[in-house]
Amino acid sequence: MCRTLILLGLTLMLVGTTTKLSAQPTDIARIEYTYFPQSNSDNSFRRFRSFVNFPIKLNNKGAYLVPGVEYRNVNFIYEDHENFNTKNLDRFHSFKGNLAYTFKLSDDWRFAAEAGLKIASNFTTDKAIDDDFIYEGSVYFVKIKEDERYVEPWRLILGLNYSTTTGFPFPLPIVNYYKRFHPNWSYTVGTPKSNLKYYFNDKHSMQAFVTLDGFFANIQENFRVQTPDNGIAESVSMTILLSGLGYEYHFTDHISFYTYAGYTLMNDIRLRDKDLEDLYTINKTNTFYARGGLKFSIL
Repeated sequence: MCRTLILLGLTLMLVGTTTKLSAQPTDIARIEYTYFPQSNSDNSFRRFRSFVNFPIKLNNKGAYLVPGVEYRNVNFIYEDHENFNTKNLDRFHSFKGNLAYTFKLSDDWRFAAEAGLKIASNFTTDKAIDDDFIYEGSVYFVKIKEDERYVEPWRLILGLNYSTTTGFPFPLPIVNYYKRFHPNWSYTVGTPKSNLKYYFNDKHSMQAFVTLDGFFANIQENFRVQTPDNGIAESVSMTILLSGLGYEYHFTDHISFYTYAGYTLMNDIRLRDKDLEDLYTINKTNTFYARGGLKFSIL
């Protein structure tokens, strides 16, 4: 039973995966708030995010169907003086539906495939248009080996992820390795997150981490930006690489509070044209970052 839950938890992690790969292992539901100001600027970024997955057992051989939904509300306080009107760049919404299927290939290996449809936009026309739709797909192979000395086994995830927002006409590789090497210590190496975690006890843990974050959304009412090419801005993207410390407290075996604080190593916020080429850099100065929330996990 424990092994089945671990494998299902990994599937839920894969279902939550996006281009930025922000979901965490074994999460069924999450509510989260993110905030970071922009250094050398009056701009700031705030995001509310929530998601829930619904695992459906198909048989007694380890096959599951996992539908899920996610909502994000991004409030980008854009106070910098620009040569274009920024009033329609302050609020973006994202709605996503996804469906995953997973089954066991052997005692150690599991396969999972996921497809998702996202609508991400500033919705200035009060309706969704064709350019608001984002299509995503992923395939994964997951290997788990149990280690009776510790609470959790080690695991290896190999996969490919494709999204229509990356600007690449091919899937991007995903590699992630986790190991609990001591009753009080574990580490993870790979994408989207690498960390070194210390467990004080069953309720308290801390970690040092490096991870990716970000968002992408369509701009419904395109506008011209005064650049050497005088291009037309059609979307906005943010890619963040950050490091810091995190703390987690377990209220119960399945419900926990978490908070992360750190500093960005790369802070890239850009307007993009119709070909997803960079058009204008809004801000790239590194800055403070904070995130926290509640999550419900199966482990």
